[in-house]
Amino acid sequence: MARPRVFVSSTYYDLKYIRSSLENFIYSLGFEPILHEKGQIPYSSEDFLDESCYKEVENADIFIIIIGGRYGSEKSGSKEKKEKQFFDRYDSITMQEYRKAVERGIPTYILIEKSVYSEFETFLKNKNNESINYAHVDSVNIFNSIENILSQTKPIHQFDRYSDIEAWLKEQWAGLFRDLINQRSKQIQIDSLASQVDSLTELNETLRKYLEEVVPKISPESKDLISNESMRLKNFEQDKKIANTLLYSFVRGYGVLVDDLKDALLKSKSFDDFIEKIRDKMDPVYKDDVPSYLCEYEWIIDINEARKMLDVDPFIVESTQIQIAHEPNSL
Repeated sequence: MARPRVFVSSTYYDLKYIRSSLENFIYSLGFEPILHEKGQIPYSSEDFLDESCYKEVENADIFIIIIGGRYGSEKSGSKEKKEKQFFDRYDSITMQEYRKAVERGIPTYILIEKSVYSEFETFLKNKNNESINYAHVDSVNIFNSIENILSQTKPIHQFDRYSDIEAWLKEQWAGLFRDLINQRSKQIQIDSLASQVDSLTELNETLRKYLEEVVPKISPESKDLISNESMRLKNFEQDKKIANTLLYSFVRGYGVLVDDLKDALLKSKSFDDFIEKIRDKMDPVYKDDVPSYLCEYEWIIDINEARKMLDVDPFIVESTQIQIAHEPNSL
């Protein structure tokens, strides 16, 4: 059975003990941890090393990012490679991994050291002050990243020690598992309801055939009743189909009712006749505003599709007629 794959993203040297503990925790749950230092990421000789990490993120089922005091190495593809100063802006490999997870909609969990988060709050009050020396971070980009993450309403947890992380993840993943169970239960209910609807449809068809066959023999007068009801149901279904067309959505804006449109579709002898009938049904306010868009070829197709819904033959329209229809005042 396939196991959930959990990608752990962070800088390495400052957080290696937490990464190692997380690996054991993930294994203990029967999940598969993905950590680059364990050789669990297949690297390609044709790509930069970090590009292989981004590809592996896309194959993960759960994503964890741990934010500590180090921002990390710059992602590949940068035009300018130099030693970074505290206020230099650049994208790290860790943050690019995070973006990939968000883009793919992978369930993402953010862990931030409390000391780092405390300095982040100080940074928010002193954004334009570059004279402050921060004790727990090596780059302003850490603060910028946290600010961006907070705007995305992802699950975030501040931690002092590893035990905080494990307790929080257990709670979060238990909630995720419960949501999945509820979704599956709801889908089963929907499937069951759909099955019942299908059964009722078949039962209704059987009863209809039974009534049409048996009732006229018992009561000859009921034959007309059955015929009338059958016609009423047919009209009802046709009205629903016509009301859901883009054609009706358009002409409704001119005050044309669904019965008016249906009548024009059924009784028109030609395309021009249809346009005239629609104009006659328009609200008086729009009498001089002929819906010329109906003359365009795409609308002619829609009109003929609507006629098919009513079991009448489509209009045959010459190409020259379409061209004329596009000319001003052609109608």
